[in-house]
Amino acid sequence: MNALDVDALRGSVRGRVIAPADEDYEAARAVFNGMIDKRPAVVVRAGSVADVRSCLDFARTNALDVAIRGGGHSAPGFGTCDGGLVIDFADRKGVRVDPATATARTDPGATWADFNHATHAFGLATTGGIIGSTGVAGLTLGGGIGYLARKYGLSCDNLRSADVVTADGTFLTASAEENADLFWALRGGGGNFGVVTSFEFNLHPVDMVYGGAIIYPAAQAQTVGEFYRGFIAAAPEEFGTFLGFHQGPPVPFLPEEWHGQPVCVVVGAWTGPMEEGEKRWQPLLDAAPVAGSFLGPLPYPALNTLFDALQPKGMQAYWKADFLSELSDGALSVAIEHGGRIPSLESANHFYSIDGAVQRVGPDESAFAYRNVNFAPVIAGQWNDPADNEANIAWVRDYWTALHPFSEPGGYINFMDADDQHRIAQNYPGNYQRLAEVKRTYDPENFFHLNQNITPNPVP
Repeated sequence: MNALDVDALRGSVRGRVIAPADEDYEAARAVFNGMIDKRPAVVVRAGSVADVRSCLDFARTNALDVAIRGGGHSAPGFGTCDGGLVIDFADRKGVRVDPATATARTDPGATWADFNHATHAFGLATTGGIIGSTGVAGLTLGGGIGYLARKYGLSCDNLRSADVVTADGTFLTASAEENADLFWALRGGGGNFGVVTSFEFNLHPVDMVYGGAIIYPAAQAQTVGEFYRGFIAAAPEEFGTFLGFHQGPPVPFLPEEWHGQPVCVVVGAWTGPMEEGEKRWQPLLDAAPVAGSFLGPLPYPALNTLFDALQPKGMQAYWKADFLSELSDGALSVAIEHGGRIPSLESANHFYSIDGAVQRVGPDESAFAYRNVNFAPVIAGQWNDPADNEANIAWVRDYWTALHPFSEPGGYINFMDADDQHRIAQNYPGNYQRLAEVKRTYDPENFFHLNQNITPNPVP
């Protein structure tokens, strides 16, 4: 791309336009996963819907790929591209809360830390992620698993409407009343259908929670895992937790002898009456000998950022995912074996509970089709030294290969990597052809293809 092209783009947008010759280009091209080293032709810090439309016009005219970046957390690095145009919403982080209607309107660059900070001021929240720096946009479009899912459903279940710019530059509002087919597809179908420039969510009364983490020695993983699957199946939906495998983190409540050692964890919160919190957690403390624990009253935003210090931008990362109908003996055995060999402090394997409210939505009511499973496992390999890439990627792949026979065919797209594209139809059982039809309606040429891509049905 020559300078004249970039100058033309600068003349048509209000947001910053960052080209390879600009001083801040290296920072602007970086995404959360340090393994992704792509060099876009231009990055635009879009400031408005008008900027988005101008960017799409420019990309079509110059035959450029377009990557859309909200929080930038995409493990496969879908928020950037080589030689294309990146629409970056880093400067669009606003959240407007309406306490009277218990709703919030959110810009596409907001993170869950931004969102929770704004809503917590009113004692409200909706289902977000596990890491505060995760983008609201990407998490919601892929489904949205979080601590509040058992009680209030997925993030996408709480989406009321979305403003969207489609591939031809058309501006639409998608909701149950307007462009309902698009609204259906946005709730779990990823970034396939357009550039979402605003999200509107339902909120719920969530203020202080009773939560934290219990860390057990890895030798107790069998006992803990068997207890946990029965415990969470019977627990009230106000109990939102996950079972996980980590290396012991260097935190004050964990004795130093466990730092860096394989451990088993239960993390989450009780969101019911605060006076019941201690009693609700006690069975998990009694289930097996504990290496360390941190439990007590917390503001919900603090729970949502507990792991942020272990998730700095720039680490190498490679992820895999599945869905489990149950945490069977076979699946638990695989988790104990491979979780006991977790290769780095930042890596994690979590089994998220997605029963309760998640299962009260029909599989055809939104694009997110797996409404009959109880767990969503993620195998998240994350580490600092690129020299460790081969060994760490092998750990993730070996773990997934061993776990998959106990799993459903598909998985959660937000936990998948770039080499999982061949699984795309399996991720939407019963819904894929409908998604392909919606894709044909709003993006018949597959202009938005830097994602877990849904191929549009051919135009008749």
